[in-house]
Parts: sequence; structure tokens; C-alpha cells
Amino acid sequence: MRVLVSVDMEGIAGVVHSDDIQPGHREYERNRGLLTEEANAAVRGVYAADPDAQVLVADAHAQFRNLVPELLDQRGELLRGTPRPWGMMAGLSPDLDAVLYIGYHGKAGTPRSVLAHTIAGRVIADVRCNGVSLGELGLNTALAAHHGVPPALVSGDDTVAAEAAGAAPGIHTVVVKRALGARAAAMIHPEEACRRIEAAVPRALAARASVRPRSIEGPVELEVQVHRPHLTEHALLVPGMDRRDGCTLLYTAPDFPTAYNVVELIAVLGTL
Repeated sequence: MRVLVSVDMEGIAGVVHSDDIQPGHREYERNRGLLTEEANAAVRGVYAADPDAQVLVADAHAQFRNLVPELLDQRGELLRGTPRPWGMMAGLSPDLDAVLYIGYHGKAGTPRSVLAHTIAGRVIADVRCNGVSLGELGLNTALAAHHGVPPALVSGDDTVAAEAAGAAPGIHTVVVKRALGARAAAMIHPEEACRRIEAAVPRALAARASVRPRSIEGPVELEVQVHRPHLTEHALLVPGMDRRDGCTLLYTAPDFPTAYNVVELIAVLGTL
């Protein structure tokens, strides 16, 4: 069995504030350890299901340099750094058997959701594919589905668990905190979060064939809404890019992977 573990940071137990996840802040350095332990819990769960498994661990937060390499379970292969193909989903290929999402969060605009955003919080306000609004979980499960890889499990707060029910019906969820607001949560102990993740992974892998992720086939009408009009200006240099209004970019992609890459490009260009 080959499994990809995509690890974000906003959804781990212990995190509630932007200082908790930004390099240079004292809390960030501590939370890197908590992040790595939740990733390790997922790795242990995979090997409990299949002792001969191969596990890829994609660091998927910010600049993708957050997991502490020497603390990561030695059986996992770490994918670290950016830029790289597929961003948060680095390592994705049709020969994978499943994807696990650890430490994920709600999409931009989700009410009462801890640190909710989509791709680049200061740039992107919403992403719509053929009229359907998608956050990072929705985009990443759809990309996995395009490659024929089932998403098996997501961990995070209760709002991303609710989002998962629409993005990938049947996916297993592990709720490690209950959102009280954008920067507040009631959460379980980090060690208990790890125990629950480790215990849930084998069950999720066994049931992965029953998950029905949203699949987006054929041409994709992509709409990306940004927070301010000037954030569209560099993106309009991309051939085929159009603008519906001051803050909404339009692009017709031939397939979903192209749409996914264009979203990533808009996020990067919006920071220039």
C-alpha cells in the first residue's frame, strides 16, 4: 500500500492563532513539534494497517518547511520545500492507494472556523469550479479523485469535518478541536488527538473504496475571487485570464489539474 499524508498546520490540536503557525513566533516553534507528532500518528496508523506500506509525508503548510525532519517517523519519506508539483499534494500519482489529510482547516469565509482560508489567506476570498465553491480540502480531494486516488481521512476542527461531508462523502474524520471562532477553540489534549488519529487511520484505509469525492471532469470554468482589485493585476498577464469585476478572475481550464495549477499561480502572483 502506498499512502500520501498531506499535513497542514491550522487544524492541529493546540493551534488557534496566526502567531501559532508563523515562523519567528515562539508558539510556532512549539507547534512544529505538535504538528510532527500528528503526522507521526497518521504514519503509525498506516503501518498498523499494512506493515509493508510506503508512506509519503507532504509538508503542506505555508512554505512547506514546518515538520521537524529528525522527529518524523523514520518510515515516512518527507516531501519538503517549495515550489514543487501539486503544492500541498506533492507526491500525488495514480499508483497511490489513498490520501490522508492531517491538520486541515475550513475554507475561506466559513463562519466560526479556526484560521479558515483558501490557499493564500491574504489574496484569495473564494475559489469556484463550475460554480461550486471549494476550499483546500475540496480542491485537494478533487485533484486526488482526478488521479483515481481515494481520500480516506481528514483531521482538524469540526468545521472542516462538516465541509468534508460535501467534498468527499464517506471520508473518515477526526475532530481534534471544536471551533468557537476564528481564533478560539475547545480542544482535546494533543496526545489524545494523536491517539485518535492513529486509531482512525486503519479503519479509514479499510473503508476507502466507499468514499465518493467530488470529481470535476472536462473543461472547468474557474472563478477566483480576491480580496482587493489590485491583486488581480499580475494574474491578468496570464494568457486566457479575464476579469468579471474588480475582484473576480475568470479562466476556462481544459481540465481540473490545469484549474488547480492556475489557482496556485493566482495565489503566488497576488503576493507580488
